[in-house]
This record gives sequence, C-alpha cells and structure tokens, in this order.
Amino acid sequence: MNSFLTAAARTLTSKRGSWLVLGGVVVVVALIFGLLSGAGEDRPTENAPADSESTQAQQILVEFPEADRQSVMVVASNDDGSELSADDQAQLKKLGSSLGQSVGDEADEKVTGPILSDDKQAALLMVPIEVGLTNSDTAETVDDLRTTIADDPTASGLTDEGMSLLVTGGPAIGADIASAFDGADFTLLIVTVVIVALLLIITYRSPILWLLPLIVIGTADGLASTVTAAVGDWLELRFDAGIISVLVFGAGANYALLLISRYREELRRIADHRTALAEAWTHTATTILASNLTVVLSLLSLVFAVIPGTRGLGITAAVGLIISAVAVLIALPPVLAICGKKMFWPFVPQVDDAVSVQNADGGATPAEAAPHSVRELGDRAADEAASAKPSVWRRIATRVVRKPWLHLGAGIVILGVMASGFIGSSIGLDQTEKFRVQSESAQGLDVLSEHFPPGESQPIWIVADTEHADEVVDSVGGLDGVVRASAIDEATVDGASVTKIMVTGEFEPDSAKGLELVEDIRGDVHAIDGADAEVGGAAATELDARDGNRADFFTIVPMVLVISFIILLGILRAPVAALTLLLVNVVSSAAAIGLGAFLSRTIFGQSALDAQVPILAFLFLVALGIDYSIFLAHRVKKESVVHGGRQGMVEAVAHTGGVITSAGIVLAGVFAALGMLPLMVLGQLGLIVGVGVLVDTIIVRTVIVPSIFGLAGNAVWWPNRAITHRSGEDSEPARQPEEKGRQQGESMHLLAEKEHAGSGSHRGRH
Repeated sequence: MNSFLTAAARTLTSKRGSWLVLGGVVVVVALIFGLLSGAGEDRPTENAPADSESTQAQQILVEFPEADRQSVMVVASNDDGSELSADDQAQLKKLGSSLGQSVGDEADEKVTGPILSDDKQAALLMVPIEVGLTNSDTAETVDDLRTTIADDPTASGLTDEGMSLLVTGGPAIGADIASAFDGADFTLLIVTVVIVALLLIITYRSPILWLLPLIVIGTADGLASTVTAAVGDWLELRFDAGIISVLVFGAGANYALLLISRYREELRRIADHRTALAEAWTHTATTILASNLTVVLSLLSLVFAVIPGTRGLGITAAVGLIISAVAVLIALPPVLAICGKKMFWPFVPQVDDAVSVQNADGGATPAEAAPHSVRELGDRAADEAASAKPSVWRRIATRVVRKPWLHLGAGIVILGVMASGFIGSSIGLDQTEKFRVQSESAQGLDVLSEHFPPGESQPIWIVADTEHADEVVDSVGGLDGVVRASAIDEATVDGASVTKIMVTGEFEPDSAKGLELVEDIRGDVHAIDGADAEVGGAAATELDARDGNRADFFTIVPMVLVISFIILLGILRAPVAALTLLLVNVVSSAAAIGLGAFLSRTIFGQSALDAQVPILAFLFLVALGIDYSIFLAHRVKKESVVHGGRQGMVEAVAHTGGVITSAGIVLAGVFAALGMLPLMVLGQLGLIVGVGVLVDTIIVRTVIVPSIFGLAGNAVWWPNRAITHRSGEDSEPARQPEEKGRQQGESMHLLAEKEHAGSGSHRGRH
C-alpha cells in the first residue's frame, strides 16, 4: 500500500506526470459533460412510502376520468374584516364567470361559487384547473390563473375597494413550492461559492492560493450535478440538487484544506515543492479516502429508506461526494505542483533547518525522504520540537490534557445545555409552516381556516368498492370531526368498479387533530367487509410520510453507527478509541439537534422540526463528525507512537487544530447557505448541521476528545503495543518545546540503540 501511494504521489506531482494527469482529467471531464448534457428529468414528488396507503389510494385516483383536473380556491375577504355585502357577492359571481371562460368552458359548468362562510366574512370560488405531472408544470397554470385575476377588471375593482383575492388549495400549494425554487439553486450556488472563497482567503491569507481549490471544487460541483442528474434519470430517483451541491463544496473544501495544510507543513521541512507535495499527498490520501468512505457508505445506507426523496438523496449525494474526493486527490495535486509554492504568497513557507531533498523526478522519493527508524523519528521530533512555537492550539491541548476532568465536565455541561433545547419541540410541520417565506397559497390557507372548516382546502379522499360506497359514506359521515362525506365519481380500475369519496374535515389537514381524523377514518372504513377502502389525500400523505420518516430514522441510524465504527476501527486498530470517538460523536450530534431545535424556534419561529430533519441532520452530523475524528485520530495515533498517548494528543491537536477548525467553519458556512432556499426543511437542516459542525470542531475535537484521551492515557490505544508499552513516558506532564525536544531526542536515541540490538517490540507502524 505504501509503495502504491508513493508511486501515485510521484506521478501526480512530477513535472511530466502532473501535466499528463491534468490533461487526462480535462479530457475526461469534457467527455462526461458532453455525453451527459441534457440529463435531469422532472419527476413528480412522492413524500410517502411507495407501499403506504395514501400512495396506493393515489394510484387508484389517477385512473378516474379527468384525474388531471383538480380545483383550486380563490379565497375572498375584506382586509378590514367586515362582512361581504350583496354587491361584493355579485361581483364575485361575475368574476367566477370570467374565470370560467378563461379555464376553457361554460362558467356554470366550471366555476363554483361564491360559497359564503357562516360569518359572511369570506367567500370561495372553486376553479378547476389542469394539473401537470410535476409541481413545476402545475405552477405555470396557477401563475396564469393569478395573472388572469390580476388583469380582470372585476377583480381589480374588488381589490381597489380593500378585498384580497388569494389562490390556494392543494395544486396551488404544490405550485408555490415549485415556484419558490425558481432561481434558488443558482442563488445557492453563488452564495456557496462566495462563502467558500471568503473563508479560504481568510484561512490561506493569500490572494492567489484560494482560487486553485475553488476552481477544482467548482468544476467537481458542476460535474456532480451532471452525473447525479443522469443517475437520477437512470434509477428514477427524487432528490434535492441543492443539498448535493452543498455537500460537494463543503467536503471538497475540507479535503483541500487538509491536503494544503499538510503541504504547507512539509514545505517547512522539504525544500523542493514537488517532493513536499508528494509527501503531503502520501500522508493525507488515506485519511481523505477513509473520511470520504465513511460519509459515502453512510449516505448509501439511505437506499434502505422508505421515503423516496430520502432514498434518492442518499444515492446521488454519495456519487457527488465520490466525485469531490477524486477531484481533490487527482486533479488538485497536479495544479498545485504546476503552480509551485509561490501561490502561498505573501506567506511562502520556508525550510527551517532542514535538509533539502532532491526533486521527485530524479531524487529521493517521499518514502525515502520520510524517517522510518525510531532513531530518525527521534531526530525529527527533537528538531521539530526545538523549532516549534507554542501555538494557541498547543496551549489549549496542554491545559486540557493536564486537567482532563475539569474540561470534560465543562464540555458535558455545554452539550447537556444544548440538548435541552429539544424540550418543547415536536416533529412535523403543517402546510403553512413548510414555507420559510410566506406564499400566497399559505396566506390563503390562513384566511380559509379562519372562516371555513380548514379541511375544505385539502379534502380527504377515499376509494372503495362501489357496492359498499354508500355504507362507507354513511359510516364516515357519522365520525366526529367530519363535516361531510359524499360520493363524487365512479370508475372501473383493474376490472373492478370503484367509487371516489370526498371527505371534508373540520381540522387543519396537517394538524395533530387532522392526522388523528385520518387514522379514525382508516379504522372505520377498514372495518367494513368487502369495501376494500383506501384513504388518501394530502393529510393522509403527511401522516404516512411522518410514519415513514420515523421508521427510516430507527432503520438508518444503527446502520450509520455500525458503518462509522467499522471504519474507525479499521483505521485506528484500537476498539476502545474507536468506540469512544463514536459515542462522543453521537452525543455531540444529539446536542446539536437540540440546539438547532431551540434556534429554529428563536430564528424561524417554529416549535416543530420538519419530519425529514432529524434523520438527515443526524446522518450528516455523525458522518461529517467522524470525518473530523478521522482527521484528528489518525494524527494522534502517529504522534502517540513517538510521544505517548497524552503528549501525542497534544501534538496532534497542535498540528491539526487549525485545519480542523478551518474545515468546520467552511462546512458550517456552506450548510448555512441552505437558509437561502425557501423551504423550512432546508433552512432547519442547514442551521442544525452548521451549528453542529462548529460545536464539533471547536468544543468536541478541541476539548472533550483530548480530555477523554488524557484521562485514558495509552490504554485507549489497546492493543497497539507500540503505544501501550510507553506508560512511563506518557505519564510525564507536557513540557516546553525546547526541553521536550531534548528529552524526546534522548529517549528516541535510547530506543534506537535497543532497536539496533534486536528489540523490535517498540517499533510502530507509520
């Protein structure tokens, strides 16, 4: 494996190899863009599981004649809350006739109303429209209707007198969701690019360097968009392209930060920039691959999800992250090699008392340049320690390891306070709450619920055997919470006669009582022998979607935890360390969701989280948190072989604290960009993951993990004998760099003498 990495690093960074690889990458990218251009077919939204009752009912409903025609409502009310006069009602009747002509046929046949509310303060016009296969198709029809109303002289007269006319109802809600995304993906892309660019400039403090990873990652994002669209068409997947873009940019920036940070570190030790880059690539490639594999496998576990959108997101996001890792590991190194270390200007790293190593094309290889024996490790440790400056990360780590109980207790208190934010929160948003910015249809629903039975906006639909239809209608009509139930139409589906029944409830469709009503209706109609009744509609779909998301959470979470543990164990070869990091990550993720729930109430004014948020937030927080665990623990393991467990943690935090924190800030900023999108689910997801990543990198990786490892000492690395047999050295308190360097050098030379004498029990693997 080491020889393969060394050969790959030489190819990617040598003078000839870097140009050949970069040229090959350009050709492959151009071919993929050319072959897959035009991919990305719109598909209807499916919120509930494919085998759910609401989905089964919908599949029968679409078989009825004119199933593509549904009604939207024009809700009329005076802005001052006064009753509608007889003249108002007459003008609405006239408007209905005009709208009836605009939708295609005689008004009396097409538009119903005005239907006056009991308090006479609102009225409804029921306008049938042709709905499209997708919400985007329907949005064009709804927009045309709204334009017709705005241009109608009768409507203009009513609005001038202080009356509002709002188009709402099921098709209008779906259309507003689709319209809200017009241009949103482009806005998200621009905001994401700006955030990443600013954070990279701040991190690198160079006016040039930030452009290189940004160009590579931006190209990877475009490629991922094209490839995932093609995969979605091939597998008929439903997914949110905005989340994939955020993941590609966030993960790509993290991988680039890790590689370039190690590159800059190696430039202070190796004069030739190509050899230094090859050395950095060799040391970081396995870490990047392991962290990428963790997130990819975690996302692929979503193939077992029952919610179509969740399953589609898992597959396509995994593809996007693979592309992101390939871009950083294959395309970025040649770019860095060709540009040279001048791109770090004005802070170009310089060699500090190091021996210049020959060019990678004809001299020592990265493997040869790196120290292998314990003697060389001791020399290198002494040299590095002697020249080391006590950075803020070293000072923090030293204090944490010296007083682990104090810092661990403080960290637990902080996480506990964060987790308490979930108190008072619930799961599931109603239709009006799902918009971050209020839409016309949502405003119409609010007015409708004030003056009419809220169930008027989105009725419950039942399909039942025609012979038992009257029995179903009578039984359902007698249930508490049902305003009315009536048979609407009859059709032959798969050789059987089926009747469509419309049920209007007195509760808001997505409210707790509205969902309970759906359960009551299902229990009632399922008890009628021979009716073969299926209950669907918007409220039933929401109920099934919430049940599906709940089932997905309890199915996917254990799989993600097992995947994460196996990968950590494979990298660290220390079960105690792997389990410790995983448990800390789970607790941190739960605390972040609690804090996110509190902030959602504070910022968005929502006491509930969308049904999809818990599973997606937990998955991203755990998988991405394991990323940072791998970044840190991989370095801790190497440093612990030389310094012992406790001091090894100090050294690891000193070297990785800056890059992990920078990576966390970049990823948090990228996820925060999801708040630009119009749906509450994306805003909440971006908020929770963004805050969680910051907490994970600043508190968990800097304080809590070092505290636990400081308490456990070398024992946490069992059964790694190269670390666990260094108990005496590990028990020493952290020293100042100069003293530490002298003593470590002496210690390593003594070990080298033992090694030379034939005792290899203390030699570690690097």
